[in-house]
Amino acid sequence: MASKRSNTFKVLLASLAVAALGYVLRSPSLYLRRETKSSLGYPKDSLLNFTELTAEYGYLSEEHKVLTDDGYILTMFRIVKARNCHRAKRSPPVLLMHGLLQSSDSWIDSGPDAGLAYLISDACYDLWLGNVRGNYYSRGHVRLDPDKDPAYWKFYIEEIGIYDVPAMIDYVLDYTGFEKLNYIGFSQGTGTFLVMCSEKPGYCDKVKLVISLAPASRQMHTQSKIFRTVTQTFYKMEGLLSMTGLQEVFSKGGFSQEFVAFFCQLSGVTERLCEKVIDAFDHVDSTHLGSITNHTTRVLFGHFPAGTSVHNMARYGQSMNSGRFEKFDYGREQNLVLYGSEEPPQYNLSATTVPVMCIYGKNDGLVDTKDVEWLMAQLPNVLEMVKVEDPQWNHMDVTYSQYTGDTIFPKINEYLLKYTST
Repeated sequence: MASKRSNTFKVLLASLAVAALGYVLRSPSLYLRRETKSSLGYPKDSLLNFTELTAEYGYLSEEHKVLTDDGYILTMFRIVKARNCHRAKRSPPVLLMHGLLQSSDSWIDSGPDAGLAYLISDACYDLWLGNVRGNYYSRGHVRLDPDKDPAYWKFYIEEIGIYDVPAMIDYVLDYTGFEKLNYIGFSQGTGTFLVMCSEKPGYCDKVKLVISLAPASRQMHTQSKIFRTVTQTFYKMEGLLSMTGLQEVFSKGGFSQEFVAFFCQLSGVTERLCEKVIDAFDHVDSTHLGSITNHTTRVLFGHFPAGTSVHNMARYGQSMNSGRFEKFDYGREQNLVLYGSEEPPQYNLSATTVPVMCIYGKNDGLVDTKDVEWLMAQLPNVLEMVKVEDPQWNHMDVTYSQYTGDTIFPKINEYLLKYTST
């Protein structure tokens, strides 16, 4: 009897914890106007959107709306005039795709001397930047209200790969008149491209070159204990969280993002603490303190995390336990209904026939070198695998490091030039 009471109490306690977590994660923070944040010492760059921030540094950008086949309205940006480009744009266009919980802002948060969007556009490429469903730039839909309709949030990398990436590729090609483009994907930005090639025959033929930065496919060897714990918690508790009404997580303007943005700008002490948290979250052997500057840390938390679905986070939790790059595992019975097999099908990596160049880091705590090397061994057309010489180079460095211009941009530029017509 005592044992039954104990088990009942544990279940009740766990349910209350889940309900509390759901409440905190979905609760909006106290709204602070931009003027108020500015008076509190928030860095100006953290308060600006993509077009405003690029303009601040002498870059002219455009906003474009893209409609997917399943009704999602996405936002893309195009840098039409770079500060340091004084010749005609090179062709074909380049599409730059962010990672999990990021937005197009992640490519400019480190400023014009280090942000990859600035570096690529300064080299005179026609640069387009995507935003996938669920982040703060792409919360639109022709029928569904993301604040009211749970159906909006029933997506993971599958839908992003089948609908979002193809829609953005088609839009760029239709708008510019080219038949192919070059694609740069960071982390999830590569994983969703692989899904597209597997599930949308013919779309790989619309891309001349893929530059894969720290590509996320299977993540069996991920060493970040924080990332493992968070994503596996979502995987195990997705059903309970949904019962509390939680569908969207880590949104911009939500409690978690607003609190961190406020905390990280309070003082020099809190700035350094935020830097240490980022490093603790993302390294294998040693930290890389100083790679992401104090200023960039304060700026990035004005735009990060950018939001996604609980279902997408749960899929990342699943990937920690699988040696395959596969669809969502709904359990044997539901898998049989959806897939006709007890196990979820694997994505067909051999369908990614486009030439691929990969850049990755030894100290990446989120996408381990073993998983990168496994992935590259499955792809049929890998041109080169480049391990960054800096032994401390990690996952977050790709978008936020002050050293990007010296570490990864030269190789990116080398390959873009090889696959550029003018």
